Amino acid sequence: MLATAPRGGGAITAVYTVLTEGDDQQDPVADAARAILDGHIVLSRQLAESGHYPAIDIEASISRVMPQVVSAEHLRRAQIFKQIYSTYRQNQDLINIGAYASGSDTFIDQAIAAYPQLQAMLKQAMHEARNWTQSSDALEKALMSPSSHLPDTVSTGF
Repeated sequence: MLATAPRGGGAITAVYTVLTEGDDQQDPVADAARAILDGHIVLSRQLAESGHYPAIDIEASISRVMPQVVSAEHLRRAQIFKQIYSTYRQNQDLINIGAYASGSDTFIDQAIAAYPQLQAMLKQAMHEARNWTQSSDALEKALMSPSSHLPDTVSTGF
């Protein structure tokens, strides 16, 4: 894949696929590739098996060039999204078995309220396509949904 950009503006010169046995993120080849590439997208077998497509693990995926290619506001929204999503995922077992008591942690309460909107934003049907504007609008909508109680969170930086 080759994309052109103004001199000094950078370009995508290649897309590499590194498959690891048993989803081993510590595989030496995968580890070496992550170290030299500008970013990586990690696909999750667990997400795929649960019917979540695309099966991108946003907690394990990263882009080192994102701050240079998106607006500061978009970067802030993406970081908030990831923080809220990760808060839910890190506490998901406690939430699912009923061990988490509502009201004991404001951030977890907000993550629980927001999680359905965050999940909806991350999922697409197999033949559904979204352009940049649609994806950016969906990100903003997921963070500002009235049922998610997030406007205060977004304004305070979570």
